[in-house]
Amino acid sequence: MSTDQLSTTFHALADPTRRAILASLTTGEKTVTDLAKPFDMTMPAITKHLKVLEKAKLIERSRDAQYRPCHLNPAPLKNVDEWMEQYRKFWEASFDRLDDYLKQLKTKEKSDENRKKPNRRNNRQ
Repeated sequence: MSTDQLSTTFHALADPTRRAILASLTTGEKTVTDLAKPFDMTMPAITKHLKVLEKAKLIERSRDAQYRPCHLNPAPLKNVDEWMEQYRKFWEASFDRLDDYLKQLKTKEKSDENRKKPNRRNNRQ
């Protein structure tokens, strides 16, 4: 069964360990050992997480003899951002409408308060 790239990326991002690994790679390439240090899990478990990230093309591993550094590939994240943009526009428009409505309510409330205040000129008579 073939899965589209966006679904594969979201699957990879669904796990907090994998998101933490990606965050760690934003500072530069790291070895598997360096990536595993903050986690209380076995190396095979870390390797499984890295394979999911590799399948999603979020990381790439190069090879220099025994040294296999991992580095971040941000391209799939750009695709996620582009996909989310349509929803960002929807929510911004919704919040703008809500803001306009709240301003209307506030204006109406002030207007109602002013009508309820007794007129000082009438009270002096």
